[in-house]
Amino acid sequence: MSPFWTYFWPIFAFGLALGLVGGIFGFRRKRQWIWAVAAVLAIGGAAAWHGPLGAADRFAGAVEASARQTLVDYEMTQVAAHLHRAPLTRRLMLSGQADDFQQSELVRILSDLPGVSSATWSSSGGMPLLLEAGIVSVMGFLAGLLLAYLFELRRRYNAQWKW
Repeated sequence: MSPFWTYFWPIFAFGLALGLVGGIFGFRRKRQWIWAVAAVLAIGGAAAWHGPLGAADRFAGAVEASARQTLVDYEMTQVAAHLHRAPLTRRLMLSGQADDFQQSELVRILSDLPGVSSATWSSSGGMPLLLEAGIVSVMGFLAGLLLAYLFELRRRYNAQWKW
């Protein structure tokens, strides 16, 4: 499994579970503040997964190891590849000695690695990984909320039948 999925799938699943539970309780009791609490917990869970639980460091280590192995396979050991830090992004920064053709091909090859959004020789950053994690968590939360709504519709529809 790619580092991309090992980082984002648990965040999505956590947001989905919180959206489902928060939606079930929110729809049954008609209290929308439960949704807000569940959404904040989902975003907080994504932040905890990113930082204190160490998923961002594992993600960066796996992507950088894969980039290093790719550079060794192409016999470009004089080139170094690291993810952009402060804040951590999925943009791979390349440095070292290479001619114009090698630079363009390394950008193309390393951009295709799992978990890398793009590779570049400049030091500009991209979208922070923490922000991407928050977006994925909110998407999971909304999917869980939709499932909870569908469950509630089914429950209300079946409640009208009195045998």
